[in-house]
Amino acid sequence: MMQDQTKSRLPYVAAALSAVVFGFSFLFTKTALDNLDMFQLLGSRFFVAAVFMLVLRVTKRIKVEITAAKVRGLLLVVLFQPILYFIFETIGVDRTSASESGVLIALIPVAVAIFAGLILKERLSFWQWLSIWASVAGVVLISLPRFQGGTGQLAGILALLGAVLAGALYQIFSKKASGKSSPVEVTYMMMWTGAWFFNLLGFLKAALASELSTYLAAFMGLDTLWAISYLGILSSVVAFFCMNYALSRLTPSKVAVFINLTPVISVMAGVFFRSESFAPVQILGAAVVLLGVWGVGQGNGERESGHPE
Repeated sequence: MMQDQTKSRLPYVAAALSAVVFGFSFLFTKTALDNLDMFQLLGSRFFVAAVFMLVLRVTKRIKVEITAAKVRGLLLVVLFQPILYFIFETIGVDRTSASESGVLIALIPVAVAIFAGLILKERLSFWQWLSIWASVAGVVLISLPRFQGGTGQLAGILALLGAVLAGALYQIFSKKASGKSSPVEVTYMMMWTGAWFFNLLGFLKAALASELSTYLAAFMGLDTLWAISYLGILSSVVAFFCMNYALSRLTPSKVAVFINLTPVISVMAGVFFRSESFAPVQILGAAVVLLGVWGVGQGNGERESGHPE
C-alpha cells in the first residue's frame, strides 16, 4: 500500500521538480546573457542537452527508439516546444517588462485546461477551475511590486500570447505522444530539435553580421560555461523529462498548474542569491499559488494513468 502511494505521488513530485529547476534557471540565464545573445544561448543550451542525452543513449543508460509510427506525434511536440514557444517567449520578454511577461505566461494552465477539454475531452470540476484561476491570481500578486503599467508593446504582448498557446499545445501533444513514445524519447527529440534549429539560426545570424570568428569565443568564460551546463543539463534534460513524465501519468491540467510555481521559486532565488527585496504582497501571492496547485490536485479529472486514445 505504501509503495502504491509513493508511486502515485511520483508524477506530482516530477512536476514540482521541473518548476523548481525552471525557477532557478533565470539566475543562470542572466549570467549567460552577459556574454551571449539569445540564439547563442538557446543553441548552446540545447546542444549541451542533446550531447548529454546522446552519451546516456550510447552508454545504454537510456533507451531511445524513434520509429516512423512515433515521428508524427513527436513532430507536433517539438514544433510547439522548443521551437515556437522559445521564439515567441524571446520576442515577448524582450518587448515587455518582466512582470507583464510573468502574468501572461501564467495563463498557460488556463489555456491547457481549455485545449484539454477540446482535444482530450478532459473535464474539470468547479474546484479545479477555481484553483487554476487562483494560481494565476497568485502570479499577478507576485508581479505587482515590479509592475510597470503601459510598458508593454502590442507586438510583445501578442508574442507572449503566442507563447501561451505554444506552451499549452506542447503539453497536450506530449500527453498524446505518450501513447506511443516514452518520456525519454519525447525529451530526446525535443533536445536534438532545439540544438539543430537554434544553432542554425545563431550561425546564420553571426554570418550575416560577419561575426563568425567571435561566435565561439563568447563561450570561453567559466561562468558562462557553468550557466550553459545548468541550462542544458538541468533546465533542459532533467526539467523537461520530469514534465514529460508527469504528462504521461497525469492529466495536462494538473501538470500545467505547476508552471505557476516557477515565479515563486524565481522570486525566492532572487531574495536568497541576489539580495532582492520581497514585498508582503509577494508572500501572499506565493501562498495563493501554492493553494491553487494543491487545489487542482484534489479534484477528480480523467483517469491519470495509462495513455490517451
